[in-house]
Amino acid sequence: MDDGRTSASAYPSAASWQEFGAGLRRLRRAAGLTQAQLGAAVGYDHTAVSRLEHGSRRTAPRLADRIDELLGAGGELSAACRLAHEREPAGPPLPPVLVRPPLPPTRPPSGGGPVPAYPPPERLPDYGLLCPLHAAAGCTLPSAEDMAVLQAAFCAAGPGGPPPDTDTVHALTGLLAAHLRAGEQGVRAGAAETVEHVLRAVLGRLAAGPAARGRPLARLAAEYAHAAGVLRMQQGRRATAMACFDRALTWSELADDRATQVAALSDMSTLARLDGDADSALGYARAIGRAAPDRHWAGAMGRIGRARAHALAGDVRGTGRHIARARLHLDHIGEPDEADAAWLSIASMRLRVEAGAAAALRDVAAAVGDPRPARHAAAAAATALALLGPGQLPSSQLLFTVRLADCHLCAGDRDAALALLSPALADTPALPALVRHELRGLHDRLAALPPRSRHPDLLAALDTA
Repeated sequence: MDDGRTSASAYPSAASWQEFGAGLRRLRRAAGLTQAQLGAAVGYDHTAVSRLEHGSRRTAPRLADRIDELLGAGGELSAACRLAHEREPAGPPLPPVLVRPPLPPTRPPSGGGPVPAYPPPERLPDYGLLCPLHAAAGCTLPSAEDMAVLQAAFCAAGPGGPPPDTDTVHALTGLLAAHLRAGEQGVRAGAAETVEHVLRAVLGRLAAGPAARGRPLARLAAEYAHAAGVLRMQQGRRATAMACFDRALTWSELADDRATQVAALSDMSTLARLDGDADSALGYARAIGRAAPDRHWAGAMGRIGRARAHALAGDVRGTGRHIARARLHLDHIGEPDEADAAWLSIASMRLRVEAGAAAALRDVAAAVGDPRPARHAAAAAATALALLGPGQLPSSQLLFTVRLADCHLCAGDRDAALALLSPALADTPALPALVRHELRGLHDRLAALPPRSRHPDLLAALDTA
């Protein structure tokens, strides 16, 4: 008799996840660990472990592999997780609203888009991008020529094409890393248009397939949308960039891609700051903590974003408090954090925190007219430059140099500002949008000084830039 209840066995994937959970519970107890202890060991709350053991939460194979190794399960949990994924019903396709591209269609680049000006990597992870199939474990990529052919074939196949094979996923991710590196080097011709064109092809394939099998494509969509936003932000096209970041956030949540979620929210906070909207900048920065509440690298990113929003509002106390908490997070970054972000290292996180701290302290010094925070800002900016190293990331090198010069200006040392700016701005044909924004702020602060206090050589260097 049908009593209105449906057993878990009616849905193969539900039963399979319950089998996985039962095995997890048995092995955890045999290892003498509580749910809280296991959760802490893999960077999750005990409630997440409880849901896994009850079969009410699915998990990615990479987490199952980590738990399997931790509990000495000899591959039992890893195999159970993969079996549960295989038994998931195909299900309906994703709702159309979830696969809507961030921008209206444009004329596609010829041949599926140009080969990036920067050589593609030989392996993933690269430039902060994880392989959607192999994550942080890493993988070898096809040759640059084969990647270009695979990308063109993928884009030409249209929405009705088959799911991308491993080589195609590798090619799409590797070429994306190359486009981002080219953007960092200032070689951006056609990069944004190509990235957006490939993104539409990914979305077409994602829309045509079942939702339960679309995680790798969703991760690709998230990474491509975020990259498109970064390239458009470098061009100064803020509205376009915000649309891309918003869609990247949707697809990264669908793919459980914490790194792209945090990156998109951080960039959205940056765009709000560029518009002078401190409240929105603070809201996006707070959302970073909710996206990855158990990760110290995300906590550091969220806190430095909040510091910059408070600085924009002239809140000296709030700015300093959040900078201090961001620096505290650096002391606790460990293995669980490294599984989320391919670029993560203590040095790279310290670079991000110190660069953000310099900007926040500079902004609050300018807002309240107090040179003391600017002196601390100059020390933080110098630390960021030293961590970056000569020859690394030229756009960031220029941005941090201009920021350090501005810190010196806010601290009252105009000669030091000129000594940095004159060589930095020489032979720089195209300035990235963020550098131009920093220079405008520096110029406006200098022009606002009484005529006798202005530095004519420094003002001339800024007018030339």
